[in-house]
Amino acid sequence: MASTAIESTIIGVLFNTNKKMKQIFSDENKVQKWLDTESALARSQADLGIIPCEMAEEITLKAKAELLNISEIGENYRDSITIVPLLKVFKNILENNAGEYVHWGATSQDIVDNGLVLQIREAHAVIMDELTVTYEAALKLSAKYKGTVMAGRTHVIQALPVTFGFKTAMWAAEIKRHIERLKEIEKRLFVGQFSGAVGTLASQKENGLEVQKRMMYDLGLNVPVISWHPSRDNIAEFINLLALISGTIGKIAHEILSLQRTEICEVEEPFYMGKVGSSTMPHKRNPQVCENIIALTRIVRSQAPLAVEVMNCENERDWSCEIAEWDFVPKSCITMGTILDKTNDVLSNMIVYPENMKENLYKLKGLMLSEAVMMHLGLRLGRLSAHEIVYETCMKAFSDGTTMLDALMDNAEVSRSFTKDELEEILDPQNYTGLSEEFVDRVLADRINFNKQRD
Repeated sequence: MASTAIESTIIGVLFNTNKKMKQIFSDENKVQKWLDTESALARSQADLGIIPCEMAEEITLKAKAELLNISEIGENYRDSITIVPLLKVFKNILENNAGEYVHWGATSQDIVDNGLVLQIREAHAVIMDELTVTYEAALKLSAKYKGTVMAGRTHVIQALPVTFGFKTAMWAAEIKRHIERLKEIEKRLFVGQFSGAVGTLASQKENGLEVQKRMMYDLGLNVPVISWHPSRDNIAEFINLLALISGTIGKIAHEILSLQRTEICEVEEPFYMGKVGSSTMPHKRNPQVCENIIALTRIVRSQAPLAVEVMNCENERDWSCEIAEWDFVPKSCITMGTILDKTNDVLSNMIVYPENMKENLYKLKGLMLSEAVMMHLGLRLGRLSAHEIVYETCMKAFSDGTTMLDALMDNAEVSRSFTKDELEEILDPQNYTGLSEEFVDRVLADRINFNKQRD
């Protein structure tokens, strides 16, 4: 019986759609990562003559989650929150007394931390791949709509013309920075753990560092400079990076939602027959996927303060920190995977309405080009004087409901400076998108070379 939204058979599709992420944080994979760590430790110690080679071989041979009773491990957690529940079940399937050589000189958190990092590494790869798709989708939109003029808005009010490609290029540039952050964090995040009870490797003073080195090489992890049992900044940084990514994605989803308003209707999230927006109003084509995305991004961002709080560990080890991570790391990663799944569908199949963008450019009857008029008039009268004249003209046009052109022609100072044809040219929004297209080209030229990025 499901007890959380992520596990729900009914509403789970809203919270958990990424099958890879679901598998990464399954009980089976968690146990496998613990076994991977224990077997890597045994092999490293056997190479150095610390434990018999045949014991390491037996441990490696049986270090498979499918051979263990996962439910029995869970039952043992009633009595212990250490790695002992795993060791008890694992020992039962090992022959020739090999169970006595598992976990030699290690402490529970060594195994659990390594297991968590190995899971995070797999989740990180999924997020990187999915975010790359998001990035490419934003770039594709930018190239396609590079010259499609629309109203730019500041403080939710029409401001100046931009192009839709310029808007999506800003999305792409922001996503690119997150991809770079994901790559850069790897050297700090993919660090293993083998430190012993209080982090000093006292149980293996002679060969501990060499065991640690060989073990991390076996697992493909970086060697820690010192124990990080009570130092959870690496985990907190990762969760906070997911929060940053969710901030960007949430903003994009909200922008699409906002532009889908009936009164604006410049874009629309993907629609198909059978997609129902309301139980009472059959006409509704609600931005429900974007709303779903926004909700999920709030969940991910809410984990960031908790991850920072967990950094407050006591002394040399503190399970109260570790246990909290067992909840918020999977939740953050699974939710992030779903966010990107849904976002990639929205960006790849979004409906764009250029004709509505064009129509909305004229909603203010020319007032949106006030800066253009001011700048031209400023060349003749000075900027401050021009601003005052154009401001008064705009406010009068707004109050009277007249066009900007008529209001300007009624102003003696303006009519002495410009002909009607000149003002019509100035008030054409197609002529005042600035360097929108050039900026799109810069973003496209700055696209990540993913082959080089992953080397």
